[in-house]
Amino acid sequence: MRIAVPAETDAAEARVAATPETVKKLIALGASVAVETGAGRKSSIPDSDYAAAGATIAPDAAAAMADADIILRVRRPGGAELAGAKKGALLLAILDPYGHVDALQHLADAGVSAIAMELMPRITRAQVMDVLSSQANLAGYRAVIDAAAEYGRALPMMMTAAGTVPAAKAFIMGVGVAGLQAIATARRLGAIVTATDVRPATKEQVESLGAKFIAVEDEEFKQAETAGGYAKEMSAAYQEKQKALTASHIAKQDIVITTALIPGRPAPKLITEEMIASMRPGAVIVDLAAERGGNTALTKPGEKVMTGNGVTILGYLNVAGRLAATASSLYARNLLALVESFVDKANKTLAVNWDDEIVKATLLTKDGALVHPNFQKPV
Repeated sequence: MRIAVPAETDAAEARVAATPETVKKLIALGASVAVETGAGRKSSIPDSDYAAAGATIAPDAAAAMADADIILRVRRPGGAELAGAKKGALLLAILDPYGHVDALQHLADAGVSAIAMELMPRITRAQVMDVLSSQANLAGYRAVIDAAAEYGRALPMMMTAAGTVPAAKAFIMGVGVAGLQAIATARRLGAIVTATDVRPATKEQVESLGAKFIAVEDEEFKQAETAGGYAKEMSAAYQEKQKALTASHIAKQDIVITTALIPGRPAPKLITEEMIASMRPGAVIVDLAAERGGNTALTKPGEKVMTGNGVTILGYLNVAGRLAATASSLYARNLLALVESFVDKANKTLAVNWDDEIVKATLLTKDGALVHPNFQKPV
């Protein structure tokens, strides 16, 4: 069993799909591991650390992938990047399948069995493989750090001989994994924190972290969560009521962090231009939904925007990747857990159960075809 770890080709991607820690454990499963030279450089992992863990350092991606049974990546490779990959090899990566059926077809044409890590089902045994949670947790933390760096004042209340400095007010919009970590981080830094979400179950979570919950708590609100734990898209009437509440609240905030995403859809617009115009000069908005268009009317994905009234809007992409070393460590453990489930421990061989619910939920391509029912080419 041979496992390949090619370097990421996206210049903006600093993460890597394996660490020396996970390389050792993959080898203990019976695998040989080939890591492309420089793959871990942006995550502060030199080739020598991989070699010390037992990996072979390959001069390029083709050499790393030669005869590999499993290919570990962070981002979806282009079809040309898989030239030379063994037919039937497993590709484990964040494949961003929504709206990219043509790119998925290229993976199918390359003959690999592509598994999308972000489609991991929300079941107990898959929690350790959940890349969305591991990376969103870091994104929520980094959002607060980025906001604090842009905000030109201290976050905690300070009582000094020269007078009292008031605590900053932070508002977290969307209380998933990223939002909860943002609340906890902002609280640790001393801000006064409020949060909102359309899912009623989050109210208790918000309050348990010492923040105040803000929402229109009507009958629709009580039914606003899917069986999978995601937020439902709310009616226009509810959105208007929530918008009015948000507008009055957001005008008083120093820091706003938005995290609202619905899988496969453009990010909902939560903050209008009028709301931004009502905010105080020096206020900061961090939009964690920028990769899907953003939660604010003025977000520019990948950019920092300064509005005419002095509000800074951060639309950074790949926010977890801004903590590359930690993000790589967690992501590599997610991959390791999935690989372990594919290995026959007694014989130390690859033995994928194609009928397993985790495989069925995440497998996009197999035997040259698109096999996931949600991602098919239009007829």
